[in-house]
Amino acid sequence: MQTHIRSILTTHLEVIRRLDALVPDIERFARRAADCLAAGGRIFWIGNGGSAADCQHLAAELVGRYQRARDGLASIALTTDSSILTSLGNDFGFEAIFARQVQALCRPGDLLVALSTSGNSANVLAALGPAAALGVYRVGLTGGSGGRLKDETDLCLVVPSDNTARIQEAHILIGHLVCDLVETTLAERESTGEAR
Repeated sequence: MQTHIRSILTTHLEVIRRLDALVPDIERFARRAADCLAAGGRIFWIGNGGSAADCQHLAAELVGRYQRARDGLASIALTTDSSILTSLGNDFGFEAIFARQVQALCRPGDLLVALSTSGNSANVLAALGPAAALGVYRVGLTGGSGGRLKDETDLCLVVPSDNTARIQEAHILIGHLVCDLVETTLAERESTGEAR
C-alpha cells in the first residue's frame, strides 16, 4: 500500500512541476480576473462533478478571502443552486444548465471560468457561445489534449496529464495561485491609489 501511495505522490509532483510551462498563462488569467473585478465585473465558474466542487471552492475563496483581510470579491459558482439546476435540466435538458444561467446572469466585462478535465463536457461547451455573444471573457481549465475547450475559450490552461485526479489537483493549485495573485494585485492597486 505504501508503494502505491508513493507512486501517486510521485505522479502528482511530476504533474505539478510541469505546470511551470503554464506560468505565463496563469499570470494572464490572474491579471484578467483582477481587471474584471476592478471594473465592477463578476467571475463565474462552471464544471461538473469534482470540477463543480472546485468551482464552489474557488468562488468561495474570492467572496470570502484567500489569505488577505479584504472586502469580498464578486465570484459565483453556477454549480450550486439545486432548484435552478434541476429545473433547467428538466425543462431544457442537462446540456443547457450552464448556458441558460450565463444568458440570464452574465454581463459584458464579466469572466467565465470553465472547468472540464477532458475539455469535452457538453454542458460546459454549450455555455461558451452565449458567453462570447455577451462579451464575457472565457477561461478554460482542462487537461490532456485540451479537447474542444481549448479552441472555444479566449485563454485555456491545459494541465499536462491524462489522469483525471491529477488534473483536478492541478486545477485547484492553479485556482489558488490565481486567488493569491488577484488579492495581491488588488491590494497593490489600492495602496497606490488606483481604483479597485
